[in-house]
Amino acid sequence: MLKIRVKVASSHEIVFEKGGLLNIGERVFDVVKGKKVMIVTDDNVAKLYLETVKRSLAAKGFEVFETIVSNGEKSKTPETYLKIIDNLGGAGFLRVDTVVALGGGVVGDMAGFAAATYMRGINLVQVPTTLLAMIDSSIGGKVGVDLTYGKNLLGAFYQPKLVFVDVDVLNTLPEREWQNGLGEGLKYALLGGGRLFDIVDAKSVKEDLEEFVYLCASYKVKVVEQDEKELGLRRLLNLGHTLGHAIEKKSGFELPHGEAVKYGLALILQASTKVGGDADDLKKAACMLAKYGVDCPYDVKELLPLIKNDKKAESEAINAVFVRRIGDCFVERLSFEDFAKLF
Repeated sequence: MLKIRVKVASSHEIVFEKGGLLNIGERVFDVVKGKKVMIVTDDNVAKLYLETVKRSLAAKGFEVFETIVSNGEKSKTPETYLKIIDNLGGAGFLRVDTVVALGGGVVGDMAGFAAATYMRGINLVQVPTTLLAMIDSSIGGKVGVDLTYGKNLLGAFYQPKLVFVDVDVLNTLPEREWQNGLGEGLKYALLGGGRLFDIVDAKSVKEDLEEFVYLCASYKVKVVEQDEKELGLRRLLNLGHTLGHAIEKKSGFELPHGEAVKYGLALILQASTKVGGDADDLKKAACMLAKYGVDCPYDVKELLPLIKNDKKAESEAINAVFVRRIGDCFVERLSFEDFAKLF
C-alpha cells in the first residue's frame, strides 16, 4: 500500500491499494464519523463495482444509499446535481455524513460539488475508477458542473476526506476511456519530465501502471500544496486545456476531455516555439505526442473564439501555459489577440 499525504488546509491522504476495493468500507470508517453514506456513481460503473462497495460499507455499519446517474459529460448538469442534492435531503443526511464518489471525473466533480454545497459541506470520499480521475480530477479539490456556456462554470474548491485508488479497476476500463485518461497523463509527462516522460515516451504506461499513476498524482499534489486555489503555480496544470476545452465544446462534448487535452497539447507545443521554447526539447516532445495520435479534427482558428468563455479567461486576456523545455513549463498572460497570433 502506498500513501500520499496532501498537506492543504483540509489535510487528507491518497491511498493506493491494488485490489483494495473490497476494503473501502474500512478506509472510509477510518476517516469519517457519520453513519450514512450516499454512493454516487454512473450506470456503467454501477454494474461493475456498486455492489462490492455497498457490501464493504455495510459491513462496517454504514447505512448505505445510492444515486445512479447517466454516464458521460452530458449528465454533468445542474439538473443532475440537484438530483443528488434531493436524494441527500430525502434520506436525511446531516453534516457528519458522507458522499462517496465512485466513478470517473464526471461523477467525482458532480458528487464533490453536491458534498461541498449540501448543508454548506459534508464529508466527501473520492473513489476514482478511471485513469483520468486517478491521476488528475479526484486530486486537488476542484468540483463542479457544466453550464450551457462552458465547462465547470458552476464549481468550488472542496477537499475530500480521502482519495482511494485501486488500479485493478482499470482492468475493466474501455479503451476510449483509457485514451481519455492518457491525455492527462501526457500533460504530466510534459510538466514533470524525468521518469514520467520516459514512461510515456517508451509507450510503457500499462507495463508501469502503478508507478505511472503514483508519479502523476505526486506531481499534482506537489503543485496543489503550493497553490490550493489556483492563484498562481497551479495554473501550470492547465497545460493543454486552454484549447482543449474549446475542442470539447466545439465537438458538442462528443470528444472526451483527455482526448481534447491531447490535441490541445500538440497545438500549444507549436505555439511554444514562438514564446521562447527550446527547439530541440519541443521537437522531442512533439515526437512523443505523435506516438499517441494528435491530429486535431478542427482548425485552430475555429477554436479561438470559444476560449473567451473558458473559466481561465480574465477580462480580455488568457493565462496560457507553454512549454519551455520538457519538465519546465510556464504561464504567460496574453490578450486574446496576441494568443491568436501564435497560431
